[in-house]
Amino acid sequence: MGWDRAGHGDTAGRPARRAVVRAMALTGVAVGGASACVKGSTAQADDDPTRRGGASRSPSAPVITIEPGGEAGAVAPGGRVTVRVDGGRLTEVTVRAEDTDSFAGELSRDESVWTSTALLGPGVRYTVSARAQGDGGRDAAESVEITTAEAGETFVGEYSPEKNSVVGVGMPVSIVFSKPIGDKAAVERGLSVTCEPGVEGAWHWMTHRDGRDRVDFRPKEFWRPGTRVTLRMSLSGVDNGDGLLGTQQRVVKFRIGDAVVTEVDVRNKTMTVTRNGEKLRAQPVLISAGKPGYDTWSGTMVVLGKVPDLRMDSSTVGIYGPEAYDIGHVKWDVQLTPSGTYTHAAPWNEGKFGRINYSHGCIGMSTADAQWFYDQVHLGDPVTVTGSAERTVDTNNGYGGWNVDWEAWKAGSALA
Repeated sequence: MGWDRAGHGDTAGRPARRAVVRAMALTGVAVGGASACVKGSTAQADDDPTRRGGASRSPSAPVITIEPGGEAGAVAPGGRVTVRVDGGRLTEVTVRAEDTDSFAGELSRDESVWTSTALLGPGVRYTVSARAQGDGGRDAAESVEITTAEAGETFVGEYSPEKNSVVGVGMPVSIVFSKPIGDKAAVERGLSVTCEPGVEGAWHWMTHRDGRDRVDFRPKEFWRPGTRVTLRMSLSGVDNGDGLLGTQQRVVKFRIGDAVVTEVDVRNKTMTVTRNGEKLRAQPVLISAGKPGYDTWSGTMVVLGKVPDLRMDSSTVGIYGPEAYDIGHVKWDVQLTPSGTYTHAAPWNEGKFGRINYSHGCIGMSTADAQWFYDQVHLGDPVTVTGSAERTVDTNNGYGGWNVDWEAWKAGSALA
């Protein structure tokens, strides 16, 4: 997962003052960092009157105003950046800061005012740069540094999946918060998911297994292979409802890979794997699932990760006494839940695959079959278990949200 650490400090700050500067006409301005481009290109300045139809006097350069201004001192976090131009139109605005991906904003219809939709975070030094083209053709540019007051405590969200990852069709967007979220609606307004092609999707709040607040986003159905997804976390300056301010401006892009879907039939003790609708084996894989009293979770789980070798100690999942075990090298382990559900090689159950369910809740198979399955699946691939006597896996036990009815899932949004 991605985990951000940002600055801390105190919320006191002085009101922002306007910083109005008549910008000199330029031939170009170097800009970088997180950018909100309002036009694709910026015209070059031209001080030769003969190249403007023979005008005898050069027109004035436009005036750019940036609020809050650099002379305002440490401004209170939680406000917005506004850039205005008098006598022209804005062609580019950038807001840069350390550890900040992007600072979103909106341009007015006449292209004279840009207002950030993101809020200023606490204890951050921002550089705001703007370019404009005047009504007479001249260019102008202005840059201002804005420093915000620090806050005593802040909060961040630990997100998954990571930037630039390729994940399975069952992978939700999941964010676990470092502090309790009292105003879930305000925080949810700072989150957005867009994708190409578009889908119907919704956020759903829950309590993470460790007691922290968590919110997941999933589409109504599994993602379509090849979908490109963008998570935007505009949480800087957002109040969690208890006076704690968010610090993050994150843009997390990832892609959906092939539709690798697994169905485990506990009653028949088989496992079938398809990729993009095609079976990968003519015959199902023979498995041995959880025995009575240790039945495998029912419902859809999602691959959380995998390792080729793992020690399995039953004390870590609360199994002691005659049923206890401690196996040093379990091969080809694919994790499905934090509570300890894996698929893995179980050579000690040789002869039981396809015949008897004899595990403590995991899905065991031969070493060869376990390695084959390990090679097929990746983070976010769904695994659905049917025919088990165990209840449906909890929503927060990994990514169990696919077991929630769609209407109930949508109702879990703070904005529903």
